[in-house]
Amino acid sequence: MTRQQCNNEIQSSSNSQAVVAIQTGLKLRVYLQPKASRNEMIGLHGDELKIAITAPPVDGKANVHLIKFIAKQFSVAKSAVSIIKGELNRHKTVQVLHPKKIPTQIAALLQVDE
Repeated sequence: MTRQQCNNEIQSSSNSQAVVAIQTGLKLRVYLQPKASRNEMIGLHGDELKIAITAPPVDGKANVHLIKFIAKQFSVAKSAVSIIKGELNRHKTVQVLHPKKIPTQIAALLQVDE
């Protein structure tokens, strides 16, 4: 890897906006992987948080499953999680209102961004 590639990689990771704290909670930029073998937060995928879910991307099932998964991870009601942008796309912006619990992966990203 050249010096320029290393510098670009460091800049892109430090400018990551995958998790942004807002006044009412958190905004997550998500890259969704439907039809995975299990539900999990995988980590960063570029400047987005990669989340794998088992539901297929058919008739909104993946979106419903994503909302359930995120609600469980943050210990909030499903009504506190909403997809703001990207309903029909893998790239989504998700808002979590007043999270009761912050998963360790998300907390690590928040510390880097602050």
